[in-house]
Amino acid sequence: MKKACLLIIDVQKGFDDVDFWGERNNPNAEVNMLTLIDAFRNSKLPIFHVQHQSENKNAPLHPTKLGYQLKTGFEPKENEPLFIKSVNSAFIGTSLKEELDKNGIQQLIIAGLTTNHCVSTTVRMAANYGFGVSLVHDATAAFRTVSYNGRIFSAQDVHESALSHLNNEFAEILSTEEVLVKWVRSSHYIQ
Repeated sequence: MKKACLLIIDVQKGFDDVDFWGERNNPNAEVNMLTLIDAFRNSKLPIFHVQHQSENKNAPLHPTKLGYQLKTGFEPKENEPLFIKSVNSAFIGTSLKEELDKNGIQQLIIAGLTTNHCVSTTVRMAANYGFGVSLVHDATAAFRTVSYNGRIFSAQDVHESALSHLNNEFAEILSTEEVLVKWVRSSHYIQ
């Protein structure tokens, strides 16, 4: 079995700013992410964390804002690396790939915010680097989007569209429960 890790992307307080982001889908995403974190920790499987550091001083994820902080419960433990990024991909400007390679990780279980931005970009790059990727559909979420032509797409439509674009080409799309069965409960290796 491939050595897998959980990669948690951008679960930061700034994403709670409804006035800035608007409508969001999947209100239980964080609950599912915490379920995965607990399961991986209890099984002594590796967890990697990513935090977005916006360069826009007005953005909720700028380091001078409260929104930059990780949400409660998402703080890394001592042996869980944290990678700070300023673009959509967790691989750009960080040592994520080198750390994954150094630890012999071949499979990434990815969850976080937001499905169509940083999660999607990281999934695509991970697949292009040759990692296997499992994207947890009920442990990610998206926000409503206005298209180039003014058409409004609901948060759920944005989420489903992003997952559809990644499915079978860049990642397998799994639920939290499916990840627990496939990658945690059936784990055949010890870290």
